[in-house]
Amino acid sequence: MAKRLQRTGWIVSLVAGAAALASALVEPAAAEPLAKVLFGGKALPAATRPASWGFYSKGCFSGGVAIATDGPTWQAMRLSRNRRWGHPTMIALLEKLSQDAVADGWPGLLLGDVSQPRGGPMLTGHASHQIGLDADIWLTPMPDRRLSAAERENMSATSMIRKGALTVDDRLWTSAHAGLLRRAASYPEVERILVHPGIKKKLCDTVTGDRSWLRKIRPFWGHDYHFHVRIGCQAGSPGCKGQDPVPAGDGCDKSLAWWFTEEPWRPNKNPDAPKARDLMTMSSLPKECRAVLEAPDPASEAAVTVGGMGATVARAAAPVVAAPAAAPVVASAAAPAVAVEAFAETPSIGVPIPRPRPGD
Repeated sequence: MAKRLQRTGWIVSLVAGAAALASALVEPAAAEPLAKVLFGGKALPAATRPASWGFYSKGCFSGGVAIATDGPTWQAMRLSRNRRWGHPTMIALLEKLSQDAVADGWPGLLLGDVSQPRGGPMLTGHASHQIGLDADIWLTPMPDRRLSAAERENMSATSMIRKGALTVDDRLWTSAHAGLLRRAASYPEVERILVHPGIKKKLCDTVTGDRSWLRKIRPFWGHDYHFHVRIGCQAGSPGCKGQDPVPAGDGCDKSLAWWFTEEPWRPNKNPDAPKARDLMTMSSLPKECRAVLEAPDPASEAAVTVGGMGATVARAAAPVVAAPAAAPVVASAAAPAVAVEAFAETPSIGVPIPRPRPGD
């Protein structure tokens, strides 16, 4: 009996020891803060040379600059998010697009999210936008006045898609919308532009003449009230992982037809599964992101803000005066006028009712 009790005690001790060891091994990982908290807490960029590290949905970037809250041809929205930051090439491209779009007849850009100051996973929203090479632009034209800080937080963008359908609302869509997308696609830096499948279909149905730029217009869930511009990895970013090139052709084929079947809109089988940003720690990101996170801040936000027109609308409670700064020149070919039948009725077809899907 004594031996049996001794043996039982030994087994209990062994199990307890194994459990303690397992707990010790698990605790450091569990205690590691989420990357979204660390990057979301940075108010200014890493004051080092510009470089993107990792992939669009898993990475970070250094040497970022901000586009001013206000420029002659743009206004930034949702200022409290502090997502006006990007690789200098992206910010220069946004400024140039705003100028070219106005010259084409668009009233001016309302800019959505670009990236956080140092990129990385976001506290809310996007899966991508992590390496400073993505930007959202509203399909709502800029008004002929300066919006207040409150309006920029609360104003809703207008969906271009008919309620309960997958096709464009012809009462809202104009040739100017098509012209804006064509202008954005004209820049060689731009690799792809994400739009709602219904917008892609509208372009396929109405654009005449040169249709080569349609190759860059890619259908994706959401993106009915804004379009998403993505540029490629830039020089000086050896750790940047690019995306596969877009397929050949204008994309007005079976790949587009798939979006008008039931399959893309089936309910998520596991809607409660945690999102990647809710699991991602620093060990999930490129090792260079630790250095990006620990790099010093620039002297001020104004010192790394591009463009502007003097006094700007303050974000949060931190008034900022954007000092004009020279932006890198983005070369692009002139984009001729878009030949479209903008007001042609969209054919009536049976389509499934869309359901919410993951963001961009």
